[in-house]
Amino acid sequence: MMIRLGAVIVALTVGAAVAGPILMPYQPSAQQLERRLERPTLSHPFGLDELGRDILSRIVSGARISLLVGLSVVTLSTIVGVILGAIAGYAGGRVDDVISRLMDVLMAFPGILLAIALVAVLGPSLGNVILALSVIGWVGYARLVRGQALRARELEFVQAARALGAGAPRIILRHVLPTTLPAVVVQGTLGMAAAIIAEAALSFLGLGVQPPTPSWGTMLDAGRSHLFDAPHLTIFPGLAIALLVLGFNFLGDGLRDRIDPRVVR
Repeated sequence: MMIRLGAVIVALTVGAAVAGPILMPYQPSAQQLERRLERPTLSHPFGLDELGRDILSRIVSGARISLLVGLSVVTLSTIVGVILGAIAGYAGGRVDDVISRLMDVLMAFPGILLAIALVAVLGPSLGNVILALSVIGWVGYARLVRGQALRARELEFVQAARALGAGAPRIILRHVLPTTLPAVVVQGTLGMAAAIIAEAALSFLGLGVQPPTPSWGTMLDAGRSHLFDAPHLTIFPGLAIALLVLGFNFLGDGLRDRIDPRVVR
């Protein structure tokens, strides 16, 4: 049930992000200043913001930013984390010690604070947000794959391949990494939710996507000064973030229940 609900939420969001800007009757940046802060109506179901822009159109357009950041961060983090984690777990020894200490150093800092510091140094932009979140995001994948690789290298078929003279790269690619894929898929699904929240937080602080580009975080920031006279400015972007994050969490939990053989069904 959870996996189906999560898949529906994610699918609807992806569909809206892809087709929404084409189907929406209003452009996200089109202004109607004479109707600024107008509450939801039939013509504008989510109302208008402080510059008279249609909030529904901006939320649909902002979904592209959230999904782009989430997918980019998860992809980069997975590539780096899987490679380093597999090398550390299979090689062991000093190689494992160096990579593990690097992971410990990064985990010693709160992730969002480290991301804020990196973006503050590099400058606020979409690319720098993706880079900053990827720098801290690969650690979780590396720890996960390292643990899986430590277990996989003791399996009989891996030892047999080693005895037959197979090299370490071949063993890692052909035998170790396939055993880690189910766990990585689940981690990636949950990582999408974390990346979306982090992007919204950075944009809320003015360190992410810069106006006039629509972003759910910047929309929440703009609505702070109108919490009482125009609460729809924050309600709908907040609901969009909550629903999409909930969808990815449901999808990740459902995949974990399906994949993990220890779960009793």
